[in-house]
Amino acid sequence: MAMFRQIVFLDRLLFAVKRAPCQACCCAGGPRAQYSTATSPSEKTFEKILIANRGEIACRVMKTCKKMGIQTVAVHSDVDSSAVHVKMADQAVCVGPAPTGKSYLNMEAIMEAIRQTGAQAVHPGYGFLSENKEFAKRLAAEGVTFIGPDTHAIQAMGDKIESKLIAKAAKVNTIPGFDGVVKTAEEAVKIAQEIGYPVMIKASAGGGGKGMRIAWNDEETREGFRFSSQEAASSFGDDRLLIEKYIDNPRHIEIQVLADKHGNALWLNERECSIQRRNQKVVEEAPSTFLDPDTRRAMGEQAVQLARAVKYSSAGTVEFLVDSQKNFYFLEMNTRLQVEHPITECITGLDLVEQMIRVAKGYRLQHQQKDIPINGWAIESRVYAEDPYKSFGLPSIGRLSQYQEPLNLSNVRVDSGIEEGSDISIYYDPMISKLITYGSTRAEALARMEAALDNYVIRGVTHNIPLLREIITHPRFISGDISTNFLPEVYPDGFKGHQLDVESRRELLASAAAFYITSQLRSQQILGHLRLSSAPMECSCWELCVELGRERHHVHITKSGDVYTVEADGGKAEVCGQWNLASSLLPVTVNGADRMLQCLSREASGTIVLQYMGTLFKLRILTWRAAELDSYMPEKVSEDTSSILRSPMPGTVVAVSVKPGDTVAEGQEICVIEAMKMQNSLTAARQAKVKSVHCKAGETVGEGDLLVELQ
Repeated sequence: MAMFRQIVFLDRLLFAVKRAPCQACCCAGGPRAQYSTATSPSEKTFEKILIANRGEIACRVMKTCKKMGIQTVAVHSDVDSSAVHVKMADQAVCVGPAPTGKSYLNMEAIMEAIRQTGAQAVHPGYGFLSENKEFAKRLAAEGVTFIGPDTHAIQAMGDKIESKLIAKAAKVNTIPGFDGVVKTAEEAVKIAQEIGYPVMIKASAGGGGKGMRIAWNDEETREGFRFSSQEAASSFGDDRLLIEKYIDNPRHIEIQVLADKHGNALWLNERECSIQRRNQKVVEEAPSTFLDPDTRRAMGEQAVQLARAVKYSSAGTVEFLVDSQKNFYFLEMNTRLQVEHPITECITGLDLVEQMIRVAKGYRLQHQQKDIPINGWAIESRVYAEDPYKSFGLPSIGRLSQYQEPLNLSNVRVDSGIEEGSDISIYYDPMISKLITYGSTRAEALARMEAALDNYVIRGVTHNIPLLREIITHPRFISGDISTNFLPEVYPDGFKGHQLDVESRRELLASAAAFYITSQLRSQQILGHLRLSSAPMECSCWELCVELGRERHHVHITKSGDVYTVEADGGKAEVCGQWNLASSLLPVTVNGADRMLQCLSREASGTIVLQYMGTLFKLRILTWRAAELDSYMPEKVSEDTSSILRSPMPGTVVAVSVKPGDTVAEGQEICVIEAMKMQNSLTAARQAKVKSVHCKAGETVGEGDLLVELQ
């Protein structure tokens, strides 16, 4: 046992040394840190804090604790025993098996970990037990400090029905709706008809987009009631629902608040969170392009009014919906640290985790409202292990075979809780990291985000970088013309990746051809010299056929020094680059423009997969003679997907609505798959008879598994 403890200690020591350089500041490499932890030596806080969470937020809290000289305790499930947050902590305790209900939501096990380690305080992060009043009560009963608001504020703001009533009393603008609990689907329909469609059906407890549905008619209300109540029960253990008017085409803008136990409260400006899919945020920025100083002040003052109404003390977020006329309405208050808090830290210079720890210890706020600045611009992209081509992001699982964060770039911050070799499992949120860039202007922050996404290397799982890059480079986003409907409006037929125009297609063809020739020339050499026995004389002109999608392109390429001149699609392109074939990143210059490519695979058959403009493109490059012979090869027949239903993601089968012999109509629900606590209804593509069913409720399925066959 002593030897095992020594190995674990050495593992953590090596990990700490490896990670230390990228923990020094908010945005590495910038002229100054965009937030700082500036604790006075005379301020005594806690000797040891337990972080009741996992992943990137656990790591984020630990970074500040280490700067403040506070020891940290990690809790983990058995499958997370080698996770980054476990290695990063001074101590770690296993609290149960993989399912969250048996580990990260297991209050008794976490309380025992607190007793075992002697932790004086608990930081809950976000999600899990962060807004659980019973957990806060149990901590208080044992004399352990909860780093967050008191139980009254958690209860009042955690219940959306009660919080709306309190907001009204505090003279905060609220959305019209039904202020009670909706008990049945038919009652939901009646209330929706009275309010007027469209309506929002959402869980009374919790947040994060779970348990929320928009309904435009009676049938969607019934269906929304069913799914929302099931998701709410699964995610929060509370299936109560409320219904309110849905503000069509709104912006989602939130105000960060910070309050102490002495009656002082501040608003730390806003965050624009309108880019969403399934009511979950994807890209956030601070400040908002939409707010003028007067509206910002009005929203901030109302947020502080609400915080004072519940005697709030800690960091918290008041969320608003804002219409096109800058009318704003209270949505909810999150009584915890938000996922997107880093962008507020970047523009204000405050370390919000440090402020939460100080407030929890009883110290007064160090700042007044007039001290809170807006310095520059910050943007956050949530990098998920998701397939963006399926409903803008259905979960993906796997092991990170290669992982490289773009921390070599200036003013880039990456909050992550994974490393090369980490597993993304079905048990937890599929977030890989939060990628944050900072600039003195919005244009500067956007340019850095584009470069950071291009330089981010992720292998082993499907990820959403293609979608993120398309969002931040889209003309509507650049102009600030956004709303919560941005994704369905811009991509009405779903996300299809970067769409190539004539110039970008020629760039891609030229880059791929130059890469192919470079690799062919390299393969003819040993230690930089030509193979004498078998290699032909080196030539400088080639005729190639490049297949992209269903099209074949004739490419003529010549080489002069380090520069390739490529003729394709009726135009020319000059390509030069470092061409380090062992590197994941391929910086090239095409017609004077700098591009960062990534090569994910290359085969002897001439097939290569390149990441270009964020999107993966599969190309096949052949000599012209090989292409002529290849035309005689038979084509593989595609599977008839109209007669089968496969799982679009890994998850658990919640319900199966059909059996063999049933006749189903087009669009009829066949089964429901739950992934990361979000329920997804799978429907029939056409009218047909059910031939066979290959799944049942409670089973775990993988992406692509056969569920139902039709005939």
